[in-house]
Amino acid sequence: MTLEQSGKLLRKKLTPYFATKKAVDMLNFKDLFRHALKHSILQEEEVERWFKYKNNRNSNTHDYGKSFAKETLTLMDDFIKDAYHIKDVIKNA
Repeated sequence: MTLEQSGKLLRKKLTPYFATKKAVDMLNFKDLFRHALKHSILQEEEVERWFKYKNNRNSNTHDYGKSFAKETLTLMDDFIKDAYHIKDVIKNA
């Protein structure tokens, strides 16, 4: 849920950089983060981690085994830090 909400809130933060709200609404999750990097809202390392989180979440629909759980747990500490950071970025809009 946090992953999806982060994308939706980032969309609102990016809206001023586009000619229309419809243009930003058409962006997929990864494109939102690419534009956040382009406009210096997030750093490259953060964006790469958000891509890992999204890929991990997408893998969740196909794999429920131990390897998936281990991979997810290795991402948790950074995910929590990045979630708090994106909250601050959006809050200070």
